[in-house]
Amino acid sequence: MIHLSNLEKSYPLAGARSWVLRNINLDIAAGEFISVMGPSGAGKSSLLNVLGLMDHDWQGGYMLDDVVVEKLIPKQRQALQRDKIGFIFQNYHLIDDLKVWENLDLPLQYRDIPAKERAAQVADMLDRFQIVGKKDLYPNQLSGGQQQLVAVARAVITRPVLLLADEPTGALHSSQGRMIMDLLHDLNRDGMTIVQVTHNEEYAKEAQRTLRLFDGWIEKAGV
Repeated sequence: MIHLSNLEKSYPLAGARSWVLRNINLDIAAGEFISVMGPSGAGKSSLLNVLGLMDHDWQGGYMLDDVVVEKLIPKQRQALQRDKIGFIFQNYHLIDDLKVWENLDLPLQYRDIPAKERAAQVADMLDRFQIVGKKDLYPNQLSGGQQQLVAVARAVITRPVLLLADEPTGALHSSQGRMIMDLLHDLNRDGMTIVQVTHNEEYAKEAQRTLRLFDGWIEKAGV
């Protein structure tokens, strides 16, 4: 599903270059669950931003689901991101003045899905994530774990083929983190490809492979 070839990212710095990603060569098959680890500044979030089509200032090759990303114009990249990719963030990124069900409904609106069909999909997701009783609450009325549940539900309601998770359990206590990891495993068993950035060694080991970055380089990749 994902093929990166000699991918690099850098910034100009005092007449030289500050490298963020160096010579990244990576293949991720459809249905894989990958963990990305490394110290702060290693390039983990930068790699996730490239994979998620949120960063286009890089060199090299990136193929996503048989689409050559570097050849796309901005409008095509936006459409590919909307149709193929879901995101989970450590700090949830829910919209504070929208109720739970409205947060779930929002990504469906961008796909011009009729209101009746959207309502059915939202209802299904509320039921699947066991948050039906929270549907009319606002994010600030939920616990951290509940907010992350809503964030995961919002990320997958459009049925993306690729789910990118940036420290999805980082702001949660252990029982809430376990709940989110169990959900990720359920989604992966359903066929979703998942790439998670994490500092938690135990959660990282639950993935099928762990990719380690150091100073922008792939340091170690293994099972």
